Amino acid sequence: MASSGYRNGAHRGSSSTKLDRPLPAANLKSSSFKSRFTPSHSSGSALRRSSPASFSTNDGVPGRVRVAVRLRPQNVEELAADADFADCVELQPELKRLKLRKNNWDSDTYEFDEVLTEFASQKRVYEVVAKPVVESVLDGYNGTVMAYGQTGTGKTFTLGRLGEEDTSDRGIMVRSMEDILADISPETDSVSVSYLQLYMETLQDLLDPSNDNIPIVEDPKTGDVSVPGATLVEIRDQQSFVELLRIGETHRIAANTKLNTESSRSHAILMVHVRRSVIGREEIISSENGDSSHLVKPFKPLVRKSKLVVVDLAGSERIHKSGSEGHMLEEAKSINLSLSALGKCINALAENSAHVPIRDSKLTRLLRDSFGGTARTSLIVTIGPSPRHRGETASTILFGQRAMKVENMLKIKEEFDYKSLSRRLEVQLDKLIAENERQQKAFEDEAERINIEAQNRISEVERSFADALEKERLKCQMDYMESVKQLEEKLVLNQQKHDCDGFMEDKCIGQETGLSAAEDVAEIKKLLEKEIKLRKAAEEEVKNCKRQQGQDMQSEAGGDPEVLKLRKILEDEAHQKKKLEEEIIILRSQLLQLTFEADQMKMYLERGGSGNGFAGLDSSMSPFRHPQYRDSGNGQKASIATLFEQVGLQKILALLESDDANVRIHAVKVVANLAAEEANQKKIVEAGGLSSLLVLLRSFEDETVRRVAAGAIANLAMNEANQELIMIQGGISLLSITAADAEDPQTLRMVAGAIANLCGNDKLRMKLKTEGGIKALLGIVRCEHPDVLSQVARGIANFAKCESRASTQGIYSARSLLIEDGALPWIVQNANNEAAPIRRHVELALCHLAQHEVNAKDMISGGALWELVRISRDCSREDIRSLALRILSSSPTFRSELRRLRIDY
Repeated sequence: MASSGYRNGAHRGSSSTKLDRPLPAANLKSSSFKSRFTPSHSSGSALRRSSPASFSTNDGVPGRVRVAVRLRPQNVEELAADADFADCVELQPELKRLKLRKNNWDSDTYEFDEVLTEFASQKRVYEVVAKPVVESVLDGYNGTVMAYGQTGTGKTFTLGRLGEEDTSDRGIMVRSMEDILADISPETDSVSVSYLQLYMETLQDLLDPSNDNIPIVEDPKTGDVSVPGATLVEIRDQQSFVELLRIGETHRIAANTKLNTESSRSHAILMVHVRRSVIGREEIISSENGDSSHLVKPFKPLVRKSKLVVVDLAGSERIHKSGSEGHMLEEAKSINLSLSALGKCINALAENSAHVPIRDSKLTRLLRDSFGGTARTSLIVTIGPSPRHRGETASTILFGQRAMKVENMLKIKEEFDYKSLSRRLEVQLDKLIAENERQQKAFEDEAERINIEAQNRISEVERSFADALEKERLKCQMDYMESVKQLEEKLVLNQQKHDCDGFMEDKCIGQETGLSAAEDVAEIKKLLEKEIKLRKAAEEEVKNCKRQQGQDMQSEAGGDPEVLKLRKILEDEAHQKKKLEEEIIILRSQLLQLTFEADQMKMYLERGGSGNGFAGLDSSMSPFRHPQYRDSGNGQKASIATLFEQVGLQKILALLESDDANVRIHAVKVVANLAAEEANQKKIVEAGGLSSLLVLLRSFEDETVRRVAAGAIANLAMNEANQELIMIQGGISLLSITAADAEDPQTLRMVAGAIANLCGNDKLRMKLKTEGGIKALLGIVRCEHPDVLSQVARGIANFAKCESRASTQGIYSARSLLIEDGALPWIVQNANNEAAPIRRHVELALCHLAQHEVNAKDMISGGALWELVRISRDCSREDIRSLALRILSSSPTFRSELRRLRIDY
């Protein structure tokens, strides 16, 4: 027997409830699913907003509950069981009408505000059902979005789908929060969320499972309902909100029944509280003489508090159909009782009854404001097509019909924002304090300036006095020097008078002085001759030393033959030892490699393989071999570990620079085999193996070395961390040059595989374009080998996917770089290639290029539109076929061209 339990975090929709068919939107018109009151636009807002002044009164605005019906597509079980019966429901979405068949000749007709077929997309459901309510919540009104229907008809898919695998599957909860976060201001506004479940009349917190009995409190004055004990989480970004929903889903109770493999056993309630700061309108006060031009009060700071409630009701079920028993039977009774109480309240409100049984259930107490209250409410009822459940479908439709008669009075909840006013006064006070400080500082600066000027004047007077004193001192010195000069002149005159008297005496003294000078000259000549002789002797000694040194060098060069022979023998021994060490390393790695290949062959034979089950050393290093050979179990890991232990990665990398060509070839093969294992890639890159491989790719023209080096680089390029290193070290340019020079198909396959791996990195798109990576990939198609073309197609598909992801995120809006480099003709030519891998990658590339509207005209002129139509009809893979159909339906350019050509897609 199935039992209730907590969710595991995955989406609970089974094959019987999943709504994932795309909608051909070519002939559908967007319907405005809104109440009578529609807020007006304001600039700078993504949603339609009203001006704050338009809601300054507390008068209510009438707003009827809006109801939409959504049909779930048939699941596998219904396709088999109801193959001989017509669906019990017929939709007329253009008339917003639904027909419920009683029998083969009679049916009842119902009209709703919106009728959504089984092909309706999640985006369209959100826009016609929930977006008007979200707009009202942002304008200050309370809002409710609720899903009602039989179990297994897609309520949780419509409301709570996270859309992590496919963003187009996002439900109303995720899309509502996206619009709210996009419209609010983080500086002045705030958003907080509570997530609850009502399980067997007990209100539990999905964000804190220990809080399992939360009371419901009603304000006696206003009638507002609140749950003060619930966890309230403030939301700043979309990622934190999605994580909160994921946590809540894991705690929500679900069980396996005959109608649904993961049926909700509780009602889920998401409460989003929005607090927004607004400015109230100004008030003009007239004076006694009627002049009001200068008596205007400032704007009032107001705060608007609104609440969005999203309710995912548990599905109604009949016991004999669901097969519930035991504890699940009690759960079903509780669910049906609460839904019955809700139906009674809806009936009473629709008939304007004096008494509305609000207190019969906690569910009706929680939804008191949603039906007959002040909230804008949208209800989506989900139904299934199976005639076996006609009774439940009719009951759901009648519930929606009664809900359409309920009128709410929409009111804005505005409060005077004392905190904002206090903050404003604090800001003004801070400005006054700052102004006072500035004035004080200016006064101090002025006093300082005056003080400095006074000091400057004093200094100037002191300098003037010092200059005058210095001038006086200089004048006294000049007078003194003039007096001394006059005295010297008088002294000279006195000496001239005595010159004649001492003439003879001076002549005798001069002769004696001349004899003494001649002796000094002779002594100096002798010393000079002695120094010249010493210098010549020193120069001769230097020449002798140089001659002796040259003779010694010659004797050493042509010395003892025995010494030379021994020296040569030692050099030969050292060289032979080095060669032996290299051969030992090679033999060890070969032995380990042969052991590993033998283990692979043994495993292949044990699995019943035949033919060429072993492709040799070059194939084992390939990054594109069959997955069963990528991990050969403990034998391969042991051989790799032994290779590292016995040989050593550094020695293997050192052999890449060996002078022996055979040693170099074998070393690069071993490195390529090691690089095929993700666990070894980091060690190889850290040891400089990537740089060595790029050097080999650049400098060696040997085809084998280039092929194996390209294969090793392709293996390393499978790791995203290594892709940026390859880019930084110029790997893209080297691969492009190798692609242009190589002719061997295996080499081209390795190069194409490496470039294809790099094409999957969003950060390398422009680098691949500027360094010729895309043109190199397109140049490789000259080799028509299927394996090479498969790698080229894979690279183009990876690049197109990155561009599609960038355009979806708003990062990239220009025309595709693939189209600019001329890839479109080859893509169109190979869109229907006989080889399945080539065709699959090219079809994906076409779909990704078509997702960006700016590429549409180029694709039409290049003939890609015909291939898209063919893919939407004849593609063997359903996901690619559905993607192509969705693109054709959503692109205005493609729709216009198809209408012009009168092509029905």
